[in-house]
Amino acid sequence: MACAKLSTVNLSIDNFGSWKNDKGEEVPVKRFTWTNQNNVSVQLISYGGYITSIKVPDKNGKVEDVVIGFDNLDGYLRPENTYYGATVGRVANRIAKGKMRVEGKQYSLAVNNGPNHLHGGIRGFDKVVWEHHSKCNKVILSYYSADGEEGYPGGLLVNVTFELTAENEFSIDYKAICTKATPVNLTNHSYFNLAGHHTGPTEAYKHVITINADRYTEVDDTSIPTGNLPNVNGTVFDLRVPKVLGDVINKVPNSPGFDHNFCITRPSKQGLVFVASAYHPDSGRVMEIYSNQPGVQFYTGNFMPDESTNVKGKGGVKLVKHGAFCFETQVYPDSINQKGFPNVIVYPGEEYHHSVVFKFFTA
Repeated sequence: MACAKLSTVNLSIDNFGSWKNDKGEEVPVKRFTWTNQNNVSVQLISYGGYITSIKVPDKNGKVEDVVIGFDNLDGYLRPENTYYGATVGRVANRIAKGKMRVEGKQYSLAVNNGPNHLHGGIRGFDKVVWEHHSKCNKVILSYYSADGEEGYPGGLLVNVTFELTAENEFSIDYKAICTKATPVNLTNHSYFNLAGHHTGPTEAYKHVITINADRYTEVDDTSIPTGNLPNVNGTVFDLRVPKVLGDVINKVPNSPGFDHNFCITRPSKQGLVFVASAYHPDSGRVMEIYSNQPGVQFYTGNFMPDESTNVKGKGGVKLVKHGAFCFETQVYPDSINQKGFPNVIVYPGEEYHHSVVFKFFTA
């Protein structure tokens, strides 16, 4: 299909440094930049599928970058980079004790988060350079995860399509096929602050948060689901009615903030449903999320650096706890080990498909 001749979205590609692979070879990293007629722009890199920048205007037309990130590739290679904008897999979120059973066989995965496996392991999809190609305003990143990588069974071919539209919608479409039955749960781990990435927790607390979920996954002290799905009625987790983040973040029981999966009300594998929204009153910026996934991890940057450290992001801005938040659309955490949770296994001949849209506008 030919591209529209009068597209209002421009896509450009440039270099973003190089990454040294296991053979010591320098692999070039590409950066993709979309810009539309509304002064909305998004940047993505082929290393780790990181979203490095999302710039949107406020109600007065002032443009700010609203995601946490780094100015150069070195920042994304540092240990202090905790998935700031990454494409995460093979399985996002946690698997209890790094243990799982697939088709009757026990597997042991890397343990990289206390006693548990997190976000694909020690070297997940966020720590490799993806193949890339572009078509019209779409960028497709591709990665083949070999059988046994990080302990997972089967080869997995992943294609992720990114696109910014003229309507200020940034869509991510994940597809994957496998050679053996394997769990798959891909997501994006962008940290948002609609006041601007540099404004920290003071402005992050002002956001009005809404999540379309009647239930959430109760977790133990290592953030592994207990199997219970309590109703949010009468709890701090009831975000069906919009709440100011600063009013509720310190009321989360046994946690320094939200780091919980919310069970989306009436999810749809076929189409997109409303998942969540964030609204920053002073700037007027609004972000809405739509997805076909059954859950969303709402994470409020509880483990970002504390004030005593000096970890810096873009523009030399200090990164600080609660300075931004994430909406990670997903299957529930530890679904592979939990009876009654949504299916996370993909079989040969099937296709994994996860779609999510981030829509930006001003109130």
